Amino acid sequence: MIAGYTPAPPISNPVHQAAPMNAVPLIPESAPFTSEQRAWLNGFLAGALSRGVSASSDSGASSPQETKTPLLIAFGSQSGNAESLAKRLAKEATGRGFAARAAGLDSLHAADLEKESNLLVVTSTWGEGEMPDNAVEFWEGLNQNGTSPNLKNLRYSVLALGDLNYGETFCLAGKNLDTRLAELGATRLADRIDCDVEFDEPAAQWSATVFDVLQSSTTPGIPATATTPDVPTISSETPAVEGFTKKNPFPAPLLANIRLNAPDSAKDTRHIAFSLAGSGLSYEVGDALGIYVKNDPAMVDGIIAAHGYDPAAIVPLTDETTAPLRDALITHYDCRKFHGITPAEALSLDKWVEGLRKLQPRLYSIASSLKAHPEEVHLCVGAVRYTVDGVFHQGTASTFLADRLPLGETAGIFFHVAKHFRLPVDPATPVIMVGPGTGIAPFRAFLEERQSVAAPGKNWLFFGDQHARCDFLYRDEIEAMQSSGLLTKLDLAFSRDQEEKLYVQHLMLRSGAELWQWLQEGAHFYVCGDASRMAKDVDTALHEIIQTHGNLSDDDAKAYVAELKKSKRYARDVY
Repeated sequence: MIAGYTPAPPISNPVHQAAPMNAVPLIPESAPFTSEQRAWLNGFLAGALSRGVSASSDSGASSPQETKTPLLIAFGSQSGNAESLAKRLAKEATGRGFAARAAGLDSLHAADLEKESNLLVVTSTWGEGEMPDNAVEFWEGLNQNGTSPNLKNLRYSVLALGDLNYGETFCLAGKNLDTRLAELGATRLADRIDCDVEFDEPAAQWSATVFDVLQSSTTPGIPATATTPDVPTISSETPAVEGFTKKNPFPAPLLANIRLNAPDSAKDTRHIAFSLAGSGLSYEVGDALGIYVKNDPAMVDGIIAAHGYDPAAIVPLTDETTAPLRDALITHYDCRKFHGITPAEALSLDKWVEGLRKLQPRLYSIASSLKAHPEEVHLCVGAVRYTVDGVFHQGTASTFLADRLPLGETAGIFFHVAKHFRLPVDPATPVIMVGPGTGIAPFRAFLEERQSVAAPGKNWLFFGDQHARCDFLYRDEIEAMQSSGLLTKLDLAFSRDQEEKLYVQHLMLRSGAELWQWLQEGAHFYVCGDASRMAKDVDTALHEIIQTHGNLSDDDAKAYVAELKKSKRYARDVY
C-alpha cells in the first residue's frame, strides 16, 4: 500500500458502456474476420446507411454490379491516433462511393503497392523521428536495393501526425514515406500535410483535397459530378458516456498526491489519483489519461515583465474568445520557449501572441485498474526540474500535478484509448513487463487487473531505478504481489547501487534462456518508459536473446521480432 492513501474497495465487475440505440451496426470483434476485413465491412455499412441504400431490394432482384474505384488507406500507428483516423477515413471514403479499405502497414509488403492504384497513408512518428512499430518492416521493404517496388502506376498522398516540440524530427516518418514513394515512381494526388498535436482540422482539409482530386479525375466508377454523401467528418474524438471527451473534458477532483521516493532521492516521483465519480467514464488498463494543465504563474509573470507587456491587456484566444494576457498565458498558450530568454526584438503584443501555440493537454500512462479502484484513475508522474546556464526550468504538466494542483481541486481530463497496449485476451497467457522508473505505471495497472480477475497466466516484471533504498516505486505493493504469487518473477536493476551501472536490459540478458522459453510458450512482451535510450537498449537485448537462445540467424531473429509485433505480442508505450 502507499503510505497515507487508502484506495477504494475493489468491485467484482468491470464498467460497461451501452451503445446508443441509433448507432450504425458494427461487425463484432468476435466475428471470423481480420481487423482489416472488419474495418472494410464496417465502412460499407456506414456508407450504405448514410446513402439510405439497402444491400438488396425488397423484391430480391439484384442491381447491376457497380464498378468502384479501389482506395487503400494504410496507417502507421504507435498509440492509435493514426489507426483511428485511417479507419474513419475509410468509412467516409466508402460513403463517397469508393471501394475503400483500411490496413495497417504491418499487414502490407512493399511489393503489394505495385497492385494498387490509389493509396492514402496516415502515419505518426515516434522516438527520434522513427517509424511506428507497425511500419518498420514495410519501410525496410521500400528501401531494399534491387527489390524495391516499381510504383509508376500508383497515386498517393500522405498525412503525417507529429508534435512541433520535437523540432527537426517533427513528422519525420511521414516525410520519409512521402519522399520514398515519389522516388519509386508514385505520383502525388495531393501534397503531404504535416499535423501538429491538434490534427482534426488539417486532417479534414487533407481528406477533402484528396477526395476532390480522386472524384474529379477520370478514374472509372466515380463520375466527376458525383455528390458527396452526408457522412461524418473524420475526427480524433472517441465518443464517451455523458459526452466527456478531449473537447469536453471531465472536471476531475484530485484525490491524492503522494511522493513515492524517499527524502534522500534525487528524484521526485508522485502517485497521483483523480476521482471519476459522477462522470460515467471508464477505461481499460493500457489506456492513457489526458490532462489539461496550466503554466506556472511565476513563469508567466517573468515572461510578461521581460517583454514589457501589460498583464491586463485583452488578447485573442485560439477559440475566438478573448482573455487578459496573464490569464491567457496561464491557461491557454504554450509559452515555454520564451522562459529565460531575453527578447531579441520588440514585438507588438498582437504579433507576439500570433506566434504562440495552444497549450496542449498531456497524456500519461494509467497506473490503475478500475476493478481495483472503482471511480478512480491513478498516474505515476516524475516531476521535471532542472537548471541550464543558471536558468531554472520545469516540466509544465509534471509540476502542475506535483506542485500547483491542490487536493480537491479539479483538472480537465479525458481518456485516450490505446488499443495497441492491451493485456492478452486469454488470461492464461504469460506476460513479460519491462518498466523502469515511471514506466512501472501501466504494469501496476496490468497486475491489478490480473489480480482482480484471478488470471492464471504467469507474470514477470523487470523494474529499475537509481537506488533501492529510495527509488523502489510502489515497493510494498510489488513485494506483496511477489509474496502472493501474482508476480511469478521479479528482476530489479538499481543502476547506482554498485560500481558498474546495472540496467533492465542487462537482467534480461542474464535470464535470456528463460525469457526465450516464455516467448515460446506464447508470452506477450511489453515495454514502457524512455524511448530514446531504454526502449532501444531493451529491443537490442530482445533481438540478442532470440538469436542466441533460439539458434537463429540475425535475419531470422529480426523476422521473429517482426512477427511478435505483427501478432500484437510485442507492444511498447514509450515517450
